[in-house]
Amino acid sequence: MDGYQRRTEKKKEQIRNSAFELFSIYGVEKVSIAEIAKKAKVSPVTIYNYFGSKEDLLKEVLSDFMNKELESYQELLNSDLPFPKKVEKTIFEKREAAKAFNAEFLKSITDPFLKEFINDFTNNKAIPMLMDLIEQGRKEGYVNKNISTEAIIIYIHTFSEAIQRSELLTNYNIDILLDLTNLFFYGLQGQSMEKEA
Repeated sequence: MDGYQRRTEKKKEQIRNSAFELFSIYGVEKVSIAEIAKKAKVSPVTIYNYFGSKEDLLKEVLSDFMNKELESYQELLNSDLPFPKKVEKTIFEKREAAKAFNAEFLKSITDPFLKEFINDFTNNKAIPMLMDLIEQGRKEGYVNKNISTEAIIIYIHTFSEAIQRSELLTNYNIDILLDLTNLFFYGLQGQSMEKEA
């Protein structure tokens, strides 16, 4: 990659980062190309030249964000951490990622193509990775072999959605979040997770 290409990529990254920040704070509809350009310190024409339209820029922003998240989860999945620690990190990292998207941002994604893009990413990339994690847990003896993978995915999804609700957790400290993780793993009986024989 020559100097010109590196500068171009750097500008594109600046634009994507600026757009992501503004979209996540104000929602897509309330942010103009001019505002993104000002934040990214480029001209609006540069944005149109690189991305074509605000909708195409949004697609790139979402794709970039989701692919980075996927890489992070893949690294975690391939790490030597024990299964309970992998699940704990998955839940908390998902919560951190969710902070980047406020309700306005999510509500403003109304384009059917974008919704399909997000659904496709979830169904064909994120869920298979989650199923790999569950299978690792089964092989290590942490996951009850009698509980279906589908039920476990629903359970993790429900738990993850709950801890992403800012109105529930804004005033809670890390100790409460750790208690919730213990509840997730050990249930109300408080018994520590043991490998199945």
